[in-house]
Amino acid sequence: MSYQVTAWDDSPSLKSYTLSNFRTLPQIQNLSEETQFEMEVVGNVLPFKANNYVVEQLIDWNNIPNDPIFVLTFPQRGMLKPEHYKKMETALKNNLDKKEITSIANEIRLQLNPHPAGQMELNVPTLKDGTKLYGMQHKYKETCLFFPSQSQTCHAYCSFCFRWPQFVGMDEMKFAMQEGEQLVQYVREHPEITDVLFTGGDPMIMKAKIFSKYIDTLIDAKLPNLKTIRIGTKALAYWPYKFLTDSDSQEMLDIFRKITDNGLHLAFMAHFNHLNELSTDAVKQAIKAVRSTGAQIRTQSPILAHINDDAEMWAKMWSRQVQLGCIPYYMFVVRDTGAQHYFGIPLVKAYQIFKKAYSSVSGLARTVRGPSMSATPGKVHIIGTADIKDQKVIVLRFLQGRNPDWVQIPFFAKYDEKAIWLDDLKPALTEKFFFDEEMKNFKKSNPLDDYPES
Repeated sequence: MSYQVTAWDDSPSLKSYTLSNFRTLPQIQNLSEETQFEMEVVGNVLPFKANNYVVEQLIDWNNIPNDPIFVLTFPQRGMLKPEHYKKMETALKNNLDKKEITSIANEIRLQLNPHPAGQMELNVPTLKDGTKLYGMQHKYKETCLFFPSQSQTCHAYCSFCFRWPQFVGMDEMKFAMQEGEQLVQYVREHPEITDVLFTGGDPMIMKAKIFSKYIDTLIDAKLPNLKTIRIGTKALAYWPYKFLTDSDSQEMLDIFRKITDNGLHLAFMAHFNHLNELSTDAVKQAIKAVRSTGAQIRTQSPILAHINDDAEMWAKMWSRQVQLGCIPYYMFVVRDTGAQHYFGIPLVKAYQIFKKAYSSVSGLARTVRGPSMSATPGKVHIIGTADIKDQKVIVLRFLQGRNPDWVQIPFFAKYDEKAIWLDDLKPALTEKFFFDEEMKNFKKSNPLDDYPES
């Protein structure tokens, strides 16, 4: 079954599909009315956006509903908890007006932990003059995150996305900032920062002229501590033409070259959630184009039920990435927000999948780390399981911590086959995890002022 409507051998134009027009797709019309309505129910709570490249090039419509890219981009009933689904279903069936539906949606959203890991409470930085920068995050000493106001959308949305509050129209839940000068000022005031990560949304949704303003501001500031610019993006997987045939594709590549020509490292943090996203000629050509600028592409993804909880797929994906010149970087654990109940994998199972995949690839692919939880205290790495003092435990350590001294210190949790997140784990061999008391102090004060010297 094929519904090619775009001239992919020319200069294709991006066409987006959202709640307002997804039913016009012939592929969707082949699904039952019940399924289409289920998508509408979920899509009124969680963000939904696909595009013609995803629909025509990546999804196997003969494998619905099990196709991984279909689940990755189109709403599925199970993504809402039954009580939340029922509430929105009733609202739609009763033909409530748009304002009432939005109110119900927002009520549900606020129950989905919209800002996990203390993002709003603990990570918002402040200039020395007292200005809070709500368009930035600073959790780890060396790296600050920057959310350009023009990048608060994506070419298509991932249904698991932990940044979903950026896309649902609740402005009070957004991170966004327009001023590149404030970014420069903050980096200048914090000489410990070496890396600036552009994130969103997706920074690669921006036009090159907009993106260049931010980059020029950083470069012209000649910050001695700035070593790396990172770009967190899904564009290679969802719209590779951004770097091939879009009207400003060459201009964007020139910006990348400008970064590397000025002695900065450009790290392209590319999100690939499945091997299928690496299957088209376009993505292979786009990877080659980005790498030609001197950028390095590092790849990452959470491990996701219904999409990629398969060791063989991960091994093939990492190997393909290495073949294409990319560096496998992280396997994450689904964050405790949004549809975590649908996508979450027990930590023990995630480790087993990682171990099996890791053990079947060459050393060049073993740059990958995981499974890793980006939790409130830091990035927690599941190392494995062990028997200590006649007790079965899960062994963990910090890859990053709010206190850098926590990094690489092993700690133990009671073995739990059902736990899917750090908060589900209980300490083993001790009454508390070694970082618990210090975390309480972080929550009582500004953590950025409490970092020890390193």
